[in-house]
Amino acid sequence: MIKYLKNLLYPVFLVSFLFSCTEEAPAPDQDTVRESNMAMGNPSGAGTDANNYLLEKPQYSLSYNSGKGIPNWVSWHLSKAWLGEAPRQDDFRADNTLPAGFTKVLNSDYTGSGFDRGHNCPSADRTGSEADNSATFLMTNMIPQAPNNNQRTWASLESYCRTLVDQGNELYVIMGNYGRGGDGSNGQKETIASGKITVPSRIWKVIVVLPLGTNDVSRVTASTRVIAVDTPNSNSISNDWDGYRTSVDAIETKTGYDLLSNVPAQVQNILEAKVDTGPTQ
Repeated sequence: MIKYLKNLLYPVFLVSFLFSCTEEAPAPDQDTVRESNMAMGNPSGAGTDANNYLLEKPQYSLSYNSGKGIPNWVSWHLSKAWLGEAPRQDDFRADNTLPAGFTKVLNSDYTGSGFDRGHNCPSADRTGSEADNSATFLMTNMIPQAPNNNQRTWASLESYCRTLVDQGNELYVIMGNYGRGGDGSNGQKETIASGKITVPSRIWKVIVVLPLGTNDVSRVTASTRVIAVDTPNSNSISNDWDGYRTSVDAIETKTGYDLLSNVPAQVQNILEAKVDTGPTQ
């Protein structure tokens, strides 16, 4: 009888064991998930061309323009998963991952230029580790930026982005530039470093704001908040970034890029025509 019961119970035990082994693992804490930095798309179709060269780093993705010595655009994800207590590294340096023959900008190329080494992906957006923060100081992440634009207007917008994260959101940010000639602390210049680096005339940013979650691109809808800003690269700029809000469509017209290209076209058409009127702090 005991042997009979063992034979009867064994299949029940086996099915129960197998079922327990196939239960789904608990979902990861979204505060720890780092999503793709280029989830919203590749705005310029960057690849291997020297003036539209795709660099995908763990901390951000970018299109580098060797002829100008600056990025065309930089794209990154921002959530609490990227933020921590790592101090600012301040280790500005050439990006040695660029192919041979490409323009490699040095920290010293900005000396005395009247322009800041303006981060695209900000140092304060990458404080999860010293390595993450250090990566933002590569010169491929820099543009010649008018000091007041960088330290006041742009700093205020960057701080607001982190406020949005503190409020329970995650962001996808794309920053770029266009034009030639900016107004720094030493006056108007079209290039610096003896022509090695082009000074852009305009600096723009597009910010997609989503509540924390998964499958982010699929969660972008016609009501998703998208903030688009386009500022002059000038030292006489207003401190208030909200006065420079524009539409994604307007930035695409100026740059020729296809921003948010991974978002379904019907949703893109609605979002990209809007000018944000939401809060600024």
